[in-house]
Amino acid sequence: RMVLITLTLCIAAVGLLYLVMTWNFDYWRKRRVPGPKPKIVTGNYPNMLSMKRNVIYDINDIYNKYKCKYDAVGIFGGRLPQLLVINPQLARRVFVSDFKHFHDNDIARFLDEKTDFIFANNPFSLTGEKWKQRRAEITPGLTMGRVKTVYPVTNTVCQKLSEWVTKQVRLETTGKNGIDAKEMSLRFTSEMVTDVVLGLSAGSFSGKPTPIMTHVNDLFNQPWTFMLFFVLTSTFPALSYLLKLRFIPKKVEKFFIELMSSAVDARRAQLAAGKEFKRSDFLEYIMQLADKRDLNTRQLVARTMTFLLDGFETTSTVLAHMLLLLGRDQEAQQRLREEILPRLKNGVVAFDELNSLPYLDACLQEAIRIFPPAFMSSKLCTESIELPNKDGPNFVVEKGTTVVVPLYCFMQDEEFFADSKAFQPERFMEPDAAKNYRDQGVFMGFGDGPRICIGMRFATAQIKAAIVELITKFNVRVNPKTRKDNEFDPSAILTSLRGGIWLDMELRQ
Repeated sequence: RMVLITLTLCIAAVGLLYLVMTWNFDYWRKRRVPGPKPKIVTGNYPNMLSMKRNVIYDINDIYNKYKCKYDAVGIFGGRLPQLLVINPQLARRVFVSDFKHFHDNDIARFLDEKTDFIFANNPFSLTGEKWKQRRAEITPGLTMGRVKTVYPVTNTVCQKLSEWVTKQVRLETTGKNGIDAKEMSLRFTSEMVTDVVLGLSAGSFSGKPTPIMTHVNDLFNQPWTFMLFFVLTSTFPALSYLLKLRFIPKKVEKFFIELMSSAVDARRAQLAAGKEFKRSDFLEYIMQLADKRDLNTRQLVARTMTFLLDGFETTSTVLAHMLLLLGRDQEAQQRLREEILPRLKNGVVAFDELNSLPYLDACLQEAIRIFPPAFMSSKLCTESIELPNKDGPNFVVEKGTTVVVPLYCFMQDEEFFADSKAFQPERFMEPDAAKNYRDQGVFMGFGDGPRICIGMRFATAQIKAAIVELITKFNVRVNPKTRKDNEFDPSAILTSLRGGIWLDMELRQ
């Protein structure tokens, strides 16, 4: 009899658990929004736990299945309902024309100042009026004029980069393995951003670099932490009110607060001694802002970390993948070299000419199309709105709903980009090609609308300068241990080629 009772209780417990895990799986059906059937725990992300392949491929399968009939479909991240936008014109509405209904990023739900002061204060995470105010503060620090002012620093760092590569080639330390493109690119961006933002050297190309690179790596190598957090909060959405995400680990925050303090103290000591600092860099701008707004060191660090965080990893990711694509296509690489060489003066392309190199710009845009730093964007519905749905009925997106825009799917769709997996910079050689694609909603590597990437100008200038330096001084080829397809790393937060990018660099005569 006891066995029977125990068995009955177990069956009841399992039944109850099943009901709890599936109780809202009819969320989208009730709202007459079509979509694939979700599974327990993973919802519509079958690889969320196993990490056998990147989740964007799960999204891409859904996109391809439904794109001809609907503008959007209902999916689930665990038990959490999400709206997947599969029409690029609707995606553009989310980013631009209906921005007031979707003005916050979904990540904001998982953050607060107590748990992660720095990331909660990043414009990417801030919401509503706070976001507007912070963006207005930061934007003047990233104008084209200011990017031009620090261009001599950019060129100095580019020179250090090519000296470092030359050393690796001459020492033959790379041997059969080649140079790790991601590590090389991160050395470049960490040196560049630390110098341009803080006026300090990260020593990234020396034998003894400062811990800056290590700490940047620590930020973006936390897949299990994030996966566990998102599995818990998507399975039990109410937990997102109790559990908050810490993106910047305590030790990393402490390190950058100390680094920032020393940079500010050094600059103030220079000014107090009557030494004029000869460049109008980002630190100068942030210090002026701090005096104007009466900011303490922690608040100062939060603003500075916007420049640092946004400049390290994403820029190095694009640079590494652009080198990969040029290394695979020797013809494109030579064509680019022939465009650059006539513009070189003392080994440098003048800043005003950097943006007048159409093939360089086309190669950069095409690299972003194939390997977008962020493969999707998750927005939060901030004000309910009724939307059309092609062959389906209109439906209402309720306030608080997560809206997923799969940027990668649009950029890899053969309907918009023929032979979409191929590297063809010619797609972007027509005047205003990137803008036209963006207006169609099919190319939004930097996002779009009021929340378009704030550091876009700075990032593109750094990448172009580094490419000019490397392509004119080296022949770049892909090392055989690099995979030949474009498969993404399944556990990476930002887009990354599975297995890494390894390059063979040869000094040009």
